[in-house]
Amino acid sequence: MLNVMREKTNPVPQQTGTLPYDVVALVLQGGGALGAYQAGVYQGLHEAGIRPNWLAGISIGALNAAIIGGSPEDERVSRLREFWETICASPVEWPAGEGLANAMPFAFDLNSLHNAMAAMRALVQGQPGFFKPRFPPPIFSPFSGDAATSFYDTSPLQRTLERLVDFDRLNSGEVRVSVGAVNVRTGNLTYFDTAERRLGPKHVMASGALPPGFPAVEIEGEHYWDGGVVWNTPLSRVLNGDARDVLTFQVDLWSARGRVPYDLMEVSSRQKDIQYSSRTRAVTDHVLRMQKMRQALQRTIEKLPESAKQDPEIRTIADMARHRSYNIIHLIYQSKIYEGQSRDYEFGPKAMRAHWQSGLEDIRRTLADPKRLDPPPPGLGIVTHDVHRPE
Repeated sequence: MLNVMREKTNPVPQQTGTLPYDVVALVLQGGGALGAYQAGVYQGLHEAGIRPNWLAGISIGALNAAIIGGSPEDERVSRLREFWETICASPVEWPAGEGLANAMPFAFDLNSLHNAMAAMRALVQGQPGFFKPRFPPPIFSPFSGDAATSFYDTSPLQRTLERLVDFDRLNSGEVRVSVGAVNVRTGNLTYFDTAERRLGPKHVMASGALPPGFPAVEIEGEHYWDGGVVWNTPLSRVLNGDARDVLTFQVDLWSARGRVPYDLMEVSSRQKDIQYSSRTRAVTDHVLRMQKMRQALQRTIEKLPESAKQDPEIRTIADMARHRSYNIIHLIYQSKIYEGQSRDYEFGPKAMRAHWQSGLEDIRRTLADPKRLDPPPPGLGIVTHDVHRPE
C-alpha cells in the first residue's frame, strides 16, 4: 500500500489565507505510468491546504483530474491511491518476476529488472482495472472497428472510472475540469470542459485513447484519440481563459531538456521526451506578447478624451486590456538513470510508488519557499518557478 512509502521531506505548513488569484489551476500532462508523479504532487498540495479550482488534463492527466474533481475533498488523495494501486497491480504474478529480481547479484540493476518485468507484464497481460489485450490481436481480427484498430480493450477503465469518480460531483461546478482529446476525423484538438458541457466516463477515456494501443472513443458521432497526439499539455487552455489572475501548478512527465543519446535505446527514450514534452516557453512567450499588447492598449486608451472612453467599443477594449498576472509553478518529473523508453508503461507497484514519492517531495520542496506563491511584479505580469532549475 502507498501508506508504507518512506517520506523524505516534511509536509509544509497549511495555507492560512486565501491565495490572491481568481484561478488556481492544476495542469496535468500525459505520460502513462509516470502519472503517479502527479498524484504525489496533488497529495502535497492537499497537505498544504491548496485547493485548485480548475483541473486541466490530457491522457493520464485527464484520469487524475477526473478522480480529483469527482471525489469529496477529504477523499481525493485516498481515491487517487486506490486508482494507482488498482491499475499498477500485477494481474498474474510471474514466478520469474520478483523472485528472480531478488536473486540476482547486487551488481545487477534490480530497478531496471523490476521495471522491465512490469513493462512486459503490461504488454502481454494488460493492467487490471485499465486495459486487457485483445484476442485475437488486431492484425488477425476478422472484424472491423475497435477489434481491428487497437491492441487493447479499455472497458475495464470505464468500470474503474464509474467506481471511483462521482460524475454528478464532477459536473457540479465545484471545480472546473477540462480534458483534451483529438478528433480523429478532423485532426483538431478538442477540450471537453465542465464549464461547457456535462462530462462522463467516455470524455475522460477519449483523452487517454492513445493509438494504436487503445481504441478511439465515439462521442456524439465523432471519434477521439488521446490529446497528446497533437498537444500533450493543456497549459494554453488555462492561460487563455478569462481569469485576470492565475496561479498554475503545471505538472509535466516529460522533460524537454536532456543529453544527446549514445545508443538506440536512449534515442527512443529521448524521442519520447521531445515529442511529449510541454512547449511551455512557446506558451509563455505568447502570454508575454499579449501582456505587452495590453499595456500598449492601456497607454493608448489613457490618451483618449473622457468622452471617447465612454464609447461601448472602447470600454470593451479597455476591459480586454486590463492587467493580468500569471504565476506558473512548473514541476517536471526527473527520469531515473535506470528508466528507459518503456517508462510510460512500466505499471509495476514499485515504480508507481517511487513516482508518487518523487512528486510529493518535489511539491514539498517547492512550497517550502512561500514566496513562490506570490503574484509577479505588475510590470512583468508573468513569472515561472521550477524547483529543479536555479532561479
